[in-house]
Formats: sequence, C-alpha cells, structure tokens
Amino acid sequence: MKSIKPKDFKAPKTVVLKDLKTTFDLKENKDTIEDALEDVCKDLAKIQNAMYAHGKYAVLICIQGMDTAGKDSLIREVFKELNARGVVVYSFKTPTALELKHDYLWRHYITLPARGKFGVFNRTHYENVLVTRVHPEYILNENLPNVLSLKDINDEFWDNRFEQINNFEKTIAQNGTIIFKFFLNISKEEQKHRLLRRLDKPDKNWKFSPGDLEERKLWDHYQDCYQDAISRTTKPHAPWFVIPSDDKPTARYIVAKILLDTLKTYKDIREPELDDDIKANITNYRKQLENE
Repeated sequence: MKSIKPKDFKAPKTVVLKDLKTTFDLKENKDTIEDALEDVCKDLAKIQNAMYAHGKYAVLICIQGMDTAGKDSLIREVFKELNARGVVVYSFKTPTALELKHDYLWRHYITLPARGKFGVFNRTHYENVLVTRVHPEYILNENLPNVLSLKDINDEFWDNRFEQINNFEKTIAQNGTIIFKFFLNISKEEQKHRLLRRLDKPDKNWKFSPGDLEERKLWDHYQDCYQDAISRTTKPHAPWFVIPSDDKPTARYIVAKILLDTLKTYKDIREPELDDDIKANITNYRKQLENE
C-alpha cells in the first residue's frame, strides 16, 4: 500500500480545482484497499471509545462534494466500525420553515457533536456559500432585513458570510471541537458515468432526479464557488482536505487514514485512570462478584 500523509491532501491557501487530482493510485487492488480501510476503521473506533471516556474533545467531520461524489457511501463505510452511541450523522437538506426563521448557522449549531462524540455533516454549513451562491434567489427565502432583492446579494454579502463561517468554526475549535473538512473531488466525466449508472441500474433509479442534469450544466460555476469557499476558509484549526474521489474505495481509505493519523497526534486523548480507591480494591470487587 502506498504511504500517505494528511498533509498530502491539505488544501493550499489558494485552490484551483482543475489543477488538483481526481484520481490517486494506492498501488493496490480493490480488495486490499478495502481490507486496509477496515483495519483503519477499527483503530478509529478505539480512538473514539477513548474520546468518549475522556470527554474533552468532540470531532466534527464536514463532507462536501458535487452530486454523485460518494458522500453517503463514504460515511457508511468509514464510520461503520464506530460504536453507534459515539457517532451521529446529519444530512442537511433544503431548510425547513422553522430553520428559515433562524440564522442559517442555527441548524448546524444545534447538531454539533457533544464532547466525546463524532459528528458527521453530510453537506454542511458551506451549502450557504455554495448552492446559494449559484442560486442566489434562495437567499430571499431567509427573509433577511437588509436583503430586499437579488441586487442586495453582492460581494459584501458573501464577504460577511465567509467571515461568519470562519468565526463559527474558530469558536467551536477553541472550545474543544476538532474539525475536519473534506471536499470529494470528482471529474465531470466520472459524474457522467455515475449518473448513467443511476439510470441503468433499477436499484439505483430512485437516486436520479432530472434536476441533477440541470445542476450539471452549472458545473463550472459550482467549481468556481467551491474553490473560492475552500480558499477562504481553510485554516490551521479547520483545514480543508481535497480528496481524489473518482475511485470510491481509494477516497474512503484516504479520508479514514487522515482522520486516524491526525487524531493520533492528540496525545492527551486517553481513557481516564481509575480512582485510587477503586483500583486498590479491584481484587475485593472481583471476589464479591465471584462469591455471589
């Protein structure tokens, strides 16, 4: 297996997506990659168990990507070894009527992971500077005091929104949340292949929507918005990782390995030691149980 390190996939300060890879050769076949992923995921589960007992850190994993990038299957495969009590996945869709009565970050704040837990955002608060930037008319649904028409959604509006997102992430990082942000980078040709697969396979038909084709026509606009968003918000406390994702097993392994290798650097994450009195009486407690 080719050795990889988190820094190999960290987003540069200025991102140009067309210059970044959508493929990566791990120098192994699919079965070997999937076996390696399983091993990494088991090690991740051990760290999560220690984190749960330690209770000092939360982990927030943000996953973004174009349609068909493989977000759902990546979440399923990377986190399946974790204890169900220790990981919570949220999939953010079109805001509800209640959510629109709050600021756009509200629904993300209330679903942040507690200390000791992993929280996975399938699509994230970045939708508010991605899909709404491609379709600014959606902003009008937020009923903001200073946005009366599309002409009010200008460069200053987006500058403010990026500042708000950076402040949001800085705040939670300073209060014990370890943040990972992954962009699943697929090629336009691979997206075409995956959309065709949805049409060709009856068990995948339900995933297809004609709207997918309309959004595909906006590919270049989305790519511009993604690279701007990543460039503006990749920070030491909240880094973006751009993951080559034309091959799903490879992408899953890379994400899992980045999580594992990074969390291993937190040397203070460990299970708390037993109270001295309890430790001194373990033999007595065992005898009590054995003699029942």
